[in-house]
Amino acid sequence: MSTETTNDKARLSEGDTAPAFALTDDHNNTVSLSDYAGKRLIVYFYPRANTPGCTKEACDFRDNLAQLNDAGIDVIAISPDKPEKLAAFRDKYELTFPLLSDPDKAVMKEWGAFGEKKNYGKIVQGVIRSTFLVDADGTIALAKYNVKATGHVARIITELGV
Repeated sequence: MSTETTNDKARLSEGDTAPAFALTDDHNNTVSLSDYAGKRLIVYFYPRANTPGCTKEACDFRDNLAQLNDAGIDVIAISPDKPEKLAAFRDKYELTFPLLSDPDKAVMKEWGAFGEKKNYGKIVQGVIRSTFLVDADGTIALAKYNVKATGHVARIITELGV
């Protein structure tokens, strides 16, 4: 899929304060950014569970989670999918990190991960595949928009020196 953003007004940058959130996860629990206060956290946004790119990205995070955790970094993923769909996705691919539901896309919009993008040459509104590292103090340490699903996790690990 070929996507690029044409509207970056709401984008976060390194040094910005990570916008707070509280969302329902794949176990029907509420998970908030404040649950990770004092920890480093990767927050990544993806369009839809059980699609080829999103599955590849989720499995890459799963397969590299121990390495990230060993470096003191937790991972959470956010999509517009309902918790029931996220639970099925988690079980099917044995995902071991929280999958959060943002059905109204409010959190995605706050983080600049939803908006106008180019998809196969057409301008559409949608989820912008994005990844962030939130430092222990709650600031954005890394902000990546329009990431490619394949190879993305390896690039993040290399960039973070993990």
